[in-house]
Amino acid sequence: MFIDKIPSQLCRMQGLQIMDFGNNHLTGPIPRCFGNLSGMILDEDGIMSSMEWFDFDTSMTQVFKGRELEFTKTLAFLANMNLSRNNLVGSIPKEITNLSGLQGLNLSHNQLTGKIPENISGLKSLESLDLSMNQLSGIIPQSISELNSLSHLNLSYNNLSGRIPTGNQLRTLDDPSSSYLGNSELCGVPLSRNCPSDEKSQPPTTTGHRDEHKGDDAEIFWFYMAIMCGYATGLWGFIGVLLLKKAWRYAYFQFVEMVNENVQLAIALGVARLKNYIN
Repeated sequence: MFIDKIPSQLCRMQGLQIMDFGNNHLTGPIPRCFGNLSGMILDEDGIMSSMEWFDFDTSMTQVFKGRELEFTKTLAFLANMNLSRNNLVGSIPKEITNLSGLQGLNLSHNQLTGKIPENISGLKSLESLDLSMNQLSGIIPQSISELNSLSHLNLSYNNLSGRIPTGNQLRTLDDPSSSYLGNSELCGVPLSRNCPSDEKSQPPTTTGHRDEHKGDDAEIFWFYMAIMCGYATGLWGFIGVLLLKKAWRYAYFQFVEMVNENVQLAIALGVARLKNYIN
């Protein structure tokens, strides 16, 4: 039943690896200084500092990957932040992406607004991300596909829009379509809703092909009709001139007879030369 804002003095707890304030009545923004919690940051060797006081007989239950899980021997290596089910407002501070060792981040069921931090890929060790039931808007940053350890993602019931990022890791999520429910402006795989650019690039349907073929057949038909009409017009024009002009008719027939005689003469000469060549 805690109320009021989250005190910034928590940022002085440099060894803090587990922060669980879920199911309270906390208000105000998420402190930006949470990005300085060195207990949730990997060192240069990619190793996260462990709790010196840790007892291997200690166990703790944490909401992780959407379920309550009990951690014992692996508790020393767990970095988890649960601020779910409060009344937190404002945007997700971009500084939180400095927590390269953070494995679980649950900010669900709050009143957070704004966009998902562009550099979300800075959370290199993240296995579980739950931002559901908020008022987040804008696109899902493509860098989320670079979270190679991510196995649980829930962005449902926000105001997110645009194309859902693609990536090999995002394909391995359990029931990936449920991760994006309640965001009416999201589109693309794994949802059944296509993006506008996808609809424009879709190939023509079978009906469209039939219509195109019909159009091509009509063009070919009228093309040949035009040729035939032109040929008929020229032919009848020529015949009409011969019928009307007697002098032209005589000249034409004389020309035909002359051509015929020349052809016959050429054939006779050719035959005679062939005989001489054979003899």
